[in-house]
Amino acid sequence: MSVLSEQPNEVLIEAKAVPTLGNPDAEAFYTEAIKELVASGIPFLLAGTYAVSAYTGLTRETKDLDIFCKAGDYPRILAHFQELGYSVEIEDDRWLGKVFKGKAFFDVIFASSNGTMPVGDAWFEHAREIELLGQRVRIIGPTELIWSKAFIQVRHRYDGPDIAHVLLKAYDQIDWQRLLDCMEVHWEVLLVHLLNFRWIYPSERSRIPEWLMDELLERLAQQRKLPPSNMKVCRGRMYSRIDYEPDVKEWGFADVGGEGEWRND
Repeated sequence: MSVLSEQPNEVLIEAKAVPTLGNPDAEAFYTEAIKELVASGIPFLLAGTYAVSAYTGLTRETKDLDIFCKAGDYPRILAHFQELGYSVEIEDDRWLGKVFKGKAFFDVIFASSNGTMPVGDAWFEHAREIELLGQRVRIIGPTELIWSKAFIQVRHRYDGPDIAHVLLKAYDQIDWQRLLDCMEVHWEVLLVHLLNFRWIYPSERSRIPEWLMDELLERLAQQRKLPPSNMKVCRGRMYSRIDYEPDVKEWGFADVGGEGEWRND
């Protein structure tokens, strides 16, 4: 069984709110599931709507639990619940599995669907703890929470409001340098979210560190001096494989990996 080499120094916080449950049978299932997860000793983090509610005080309905873990612990969690008689499903072996009991379920996530967000030891080192359903559980830290939602931008779901609310309510708990480090390759995505926040909350712009805005805008200024890529590239499928499918299959753009057409203008 995988365990962390050292017990992280989690900070116990009082959740500002918890989500409401659409399925009346869900609370009993989640109570049982959290109890079994804690008892298993397999490291996990609570994320998703529960984490957003804990940091922001927003209360909204949720249909599931998002359980984050390291890639090596993902099969252990699924196998553990399968042995207990639950139904399990591997929706996408690159990042997502599910545990079911009737209509209730929870997700087991170890990365993002686009591969940019592998869950590692640092996630546990910077976690918080809350009391939930009779158990003391670790929840994802606000820095990783923003990272985990930065690329969720598909036609039917956009997590930008969650990011804006976490920036608003938990800005003083965010490790801004580490957030930049996490999104180093995709710094423009971070810049877009920060500009979005500044536009939504013009009176709260000072919550974003000046050094971070200076750094990102200086990168943009330098980038604008350079010629465009010779190869046609569309990174839109890191947001949505479906919405940007024509770009890759019909219009000659390279996907996140692989070859595309060369620009001829």
